[in-house]
Amino acid sequence: MKSKTRTGIGYDVHPLAPGRKLVLGGVPIPFDEGLDGWSDADALTHAVIDALLGAAALGDIGQHFPSGDPRYKDISSLELLAGVKKKLAAGGWRVVNIDATVVAEKPRLREHIDAMRASLGRVLGIEAGRVSVKASTSNGLGFIGRGEGIAALATALLEGGQDEGI
Repeated sequence: MKSKTRTGIGYDVHPLAPGRKLVLGGVPIPFDEGLDGWSDADALTHAVIDALLGAAALGDIGQHFPSGDPRYKDISSLELLAGVKKKLAAGGWRVVNIDATVVAEKPRLREHIDAMRASLGRVLGIEAGRVSVKASTSNGLGFIGRGEGIAALATALLEGGQDEGI
């Protein structure tokens, strides 16, 4: 079997809402609002999940963990990520690296980045040095600039996989 590599891209966005905890990359972030969604609404982890699933051509997060399914109500997105890692391993895939950007006008995320990298790496079974997380703003533009939500974009590189004759 010939080893191969594949890349995937993931994107997620959630609105900010009062009365919710803000969690990004599995790390609780002190803030007066959190992201609204069916699970814990961790936009960073959701983007990473979609990047991984995309790289392995396994669909998207909604196919595997649909909103409205009571099994996933308020679940930690790190649990979903662990499930995706198992699916990847079953297909012979190994995560090489992750590169992600969180776009939020507020709160400032710099002091939480290393914890996010460590958290995602721990679940994926890779060193934090193979997980890049960056923070950016939208410079006051759009719904993110108005402080109405947070978005995340991620890429993933996988290696291995079953030989499908490609």
